[in-house]
Amino acid sequence: MYNSKIIGLGHYVPENVVTNDDLSKVMDTNDAWIQERTGIKERRHVVKGDGDTTTTMGVKAAKIAIERAGIDKDDIDFIVFATLSPDYYFPGPGVLVQRDLGIKTVGALDVRNQCSGFVYAISIADQYIKTGMYKNVLVIGSELHSHGLDMTTRGRGVSVIFGDGAGAAVLTREEDTTKGILSTHLHSEGQHAEELSLIAPGMGNRWVTDIIEDNDPNDESYYPHMNGQFVFKNAVVRFSEVIVEGLEKNKLNATDIDLLVPHQANLRISQFIQKKFQLSDDQVFNNIMKYGNTTAASIPIALTEAWEEGKVKSGDVVVLAAFGSGFTWGSVIIRW
Repeated sequence: MYNSKIIGLGHYVPENVVTNDDLSKVMDTNDAWIQERTGIKERRHVVKGDGDTTTTMGVKAAKIAIERAGIDKDDIDFIVFATLSPDYYFPGPGVLVQRDLGIKTVGALDVRNQCSGFVYAISIADQYIKTGMYKNVLVIGSELHSHGLDMTTRGRGVSVIFGDGAGAAVLTREEDTTKGILSTHLHSEGQHAEELSLIAPGMGNRWVTDIIEDNDPNDESYYPHMNGQFVFKNAVVRFSEVIVEGLEKNKLNATDIDLLVPHQANLRISQFIQKKFQLSDDQVFNNIMKYGNTTAASIPIALTEAWEEGKVKSGDVVVLAAFGSGFTWGSVIIRW
């Protein structure tokens, strides 16, 4: 049995920068209010008509990751694409990436685990490689939130948080089982699913025909809903638990962590976890200040930037951790 290791990373974000002051012009909010609660200063939003979609952003990130991996696109054996904002209701973006990259007819899998999506996708790729089924797996996390947000005062509690972007990783076999991805840990608690959700369109409650028939301008079911305080309280607990679970599995301590890359949900959550594990600023990588919460894209964007800045070195213990809608959460323990 093999381990898997990351050999290529890439990310892409739209050029359009949207500051907190920009948002204050379209809704009742301000820079101080947003920064105090989230730590976010700005985010990137796709400009309508510029050609950026969840898939195309993923493709751009993937091209960089494949080039850095030093392999040809046709060396890719499988694609895993994590997103909550696919181009189409169906098919998913995995097959669109296969088409747009011109990769041979490999399998393509879509993961719908929102903020935990990239962690889940990495875990899936890891298992395929561990068993020897595939050698090189392309994993993408990409989100286009901006076109689906309520950009009014009514929606400010959610809309100020999210941004657009994509990140990608190429995983391959590692015969030395002391290196690469050491373990992954996944959890869910569906009883709280509606606390962070987007209800419509969906077969269970409100389908497209219902929305069109009602034509109700006050219908909020197709905008994201978040019980912020409840999500925060659960996130700090689950983040801690799943990090400890990963460390204990590999007989490691918090002092062994060289870099923690948390899902960029809220800077206050990251700071809470940093304090709890007594990590220095150099041991935790955050970029939510620049990009907001890019959901499934946040960890690969952050991991790519950390690597580009020389914060990820051979032999380092790197921990990825996420919590989000579902509720779902997970961690990945890597020896780089």
